[in-house]
Amino acid sequence: MSGHAIDPSLYRDRDAVPISRALISVSDKTGLLELAGALAKAGVEIVSTGSTAQAIRDAGHDVTDVSAVTGFPESLDGRVKTLHPGIHAGVLADLRLESHEQQLRDLDIKPFELVVVNLYPFVETVASGADTPTVIENIDIGGPALVRAAAKNHANVAIAVSPTSYGQIAKALTLGGTTLAQRQRLAGEAFAHTAAYDTAVAAYFAASVGIKNPAQGSAAQGSVSQGSVSQELETAAFAPELTVTADLQHTLRYGENSHQAAAIYAQAGGTGIAQATQLHGKEMSYNNYVDADAAVRAAFDFEAPAVAIIKHANPCGIAVGGLLEADPIADAHARAHACDPVSAYGGVIAANRTVTVAMAETVKDIFTEVVVAPGFEPEALALLQTKKNIRLLQLPADFALGEREIKQISGGILLQDSDRFTGFSSEGWTLVAGDEADDATRADLEFAWIASRAVKSNAILLADDGASVGVGMGQVNRVDSCHLAVNRAGDRARGSVAASDAFFPFADGLEVLLAAGVRAVVQPGGSIRDEEVVAAAQKAGVTMYFTGERHFFH
Repeated sequence: MSGHAIDPSLYRDRDAVPISRALISVSDKTGLLELAGALAKAGVEIVSTGSTAQAIRDAGHDVTDVSAVTGFPESLDGRVKTLHPGIHAGVLADLRLESHEQQLRDLDIKPFELVVVNLYPFVETVASGADTPTVIENIDIGGPALVRAAAKNHANVAIAVSPTSYGQIAKALTLGGTTLAQRQRLAGEAFAHTAAYDTAVAAYFAASVGIKNPAQGSAAQGSVSQGSVSQELETAAFAPELTVTADLQHTLRYGENSHQAAAIYAQAGGTGIAQATQLHGKEMSYNNYVDADAAVRAAFDFEAPAVAIIKHANPCGIAVGGLLEADPIADAHARAHACDPVSAYGGVIAANRTVTVAMAETVKDIFTEVVVAPGFEPEALALLQTKKNIRLLQLPADFALGEREIKQISGGILLQDSDRFTGFSSEGWTLVAGDEADDATRADLEFAWIASRAVKSNAILLADDGASVGVGMGQVNRVDSCHLAVNRAGDRARGSVAASDAFFPFADGLEVLLAAGVRAVVQPGGSIRDEEVVAAAQKAGVTMYFTGERHFFH
């Protein structure tokens, strides 16, 4: 259904709009009294609701209650306040039209030139762990309606949804009113604000028990087959439309290369790298953020103290610390670094535990771009801050890996569940060659299988005693990845275990690992040539497990 059409010739030009009447209803009272004081000084009539009106009145300024305008009391525990023609007609009247002016006179309704509204703290309420009834009560209804009404009518009304806009409103009072360009900018901010708010509400319902989709649709059962390996999956329904909103944090010096402009945006309610606090060092670059995110993804895959060292989004070392060590996180870093010290030069380090003094002692002597962790011991922080160029990032206290991932493609985006497959434990694996692994070998296989998830496909990772010793990544065939992993490991390949992120399509890749002396292999299985691959392992007397799931990472 289309909107009501009006002959364009009936509109009158209107740029500067003096403010004589303002409607204010805010949950966030930041800057409220300063703005109210400026409006009162300029002789603006202030109409307000509930606690906002009381705060303005307590500050000594005249204020008209909304109920006095509507002739109807606030009701239903505040659910109904501004939803009334006496308010919305004053916000939506297009005073460029004589007919609208006349209708307001006939209805005895005065127009508003300014609406100041921010919404109930829905995101904050969810984040606080509040119960469902409390969360539901913090879904704003009247607020978004007012914001959208004022933004639609920006030809006549200025809408302010954030205290950061109050300064320009106060200045406009001294300059004869708001300009059309100013009101257009404010309207754009307002629509983005309500879009982000509705997205947060939709996400809450999507995550609620028994609700798969913020729009509609139910989960369907599907079957995914990978060669001889199949698994029944519950296919999540996806909303027919996807809105992604984020706030500009700041522009970056440049993007992936110096001729590319770049910026970082943070999503409301996010708990990741974008919300980390920089404690020291030069400004983060685009590539720093990409590598830091990859490093955190790798380190936080482990429950044990772990460190990942990343270069160009690929690991050059991953290790867990020995729990019997005096300082497990320092031990993890030392052994991750030992995997490939040459590549670790100029890398990004992530730890899933607080950085200790012992870890800082080793890091300070290695050229490192970024260190990111949940925290830093005071002495460790002071030690690392002696290095002028190293960037230190502290993750938010509620840091968590995201449940879904978005990737841009030309003309659109891809959305998928994050790779949080739980089959890291060897309990569900199938032994297809050799003897059952002993406890130490099982632990190394589990470590290698988890760590392989952080390696760009095709991925081969060799490990020993809870640390990577050779990594083959990003090759266009698995044989080359096997050669790369073995070459990087050198003598350490003999006696190590190997993980492959996807099946071996032929036995040739596995044979490279067998020739290097690996003692056990874990891989998904599912190739049409599984039999010849298994036969090669059997012939070499090497233990091999199938996981039944792969870990591609593109």
